[in-house]
Amino acid sequence: MTHEVGQFQYNLEYNTERPHLNIPEYGRHIQKMVDYAVGIEDRQERNKTVKGIIAVMGNLNPHLRDVPDFQHMLWDQLFIISDFNLDVDSPFPIPSKEELMERPEPLKYPQNYPKYRFYGNNIKRMIDVANSWEDGDKKDGLVLTIANHMKKSFLNWNKDTVEDDVIFKHLFELSGGKINLMNADEDLSDATDLLKSKKRYATSSSKKSNKSSSNRNRKRY
Repeated sequence: MTHEVGQFQYNLEYNTERPHLNIPEYGRHIQKMVDYAVGIEDRQERNKTVKGIIAVMGNLNPHLRDVPDFQHMLWDQLFIISDFNLDVDSPFPIPSKEELMERPEPLKYPQNYPKYRFYGNNIKRMIDVANSWEDGDKKDGLVLTIANHMKKSFLNWNKDTVEDDVIFKHLFELSGGKINLMNADEDLSDATDLLKSKKRYATSSSKKSNKSSSNRNRKRY
């Protein structure tokens, strides 16, 4: 678009009329430098120009210099900016457009147990660890700790009371029938004590937060 001011004419460019930037973070000047390098016919001169562009790209990301494979990342980004049309001698394997467009494999999310979701996945991991231990006082102590933690998690979810037999039944199911406390003489911690410990922790955290807030608002001379 041409814009006239007096006897002068200015050619105005709008981003909507300009070529697409493959990596906008580097800006249009880097894009133009890469496009210029693509058009250089002499390979030796092209390699020399590209090394200068890599140095400029590195200066634009000083906070990433300590990141492992920083140079490898810059070279990969260089080829992406050139739309994979740059033919140079790279110190690293040259990526392809197909690799960039390839869809990643779906993430494997941890499997929850819908019936007892309130216990969380860590409880199941702890139970699996207990199953792998040999019978003895150490295993018995871990199992009792797990059961008490299950009771506390249940109370956090239900806010009411729960019989120990319910926890023992859930523990039996989650352990695949390998941990059975249903006929044992063990008693879990009282529900009131478990909830008290939670309240004490919440109160302590609140006091620390308020103290920290008051310190931040205090004038310093």
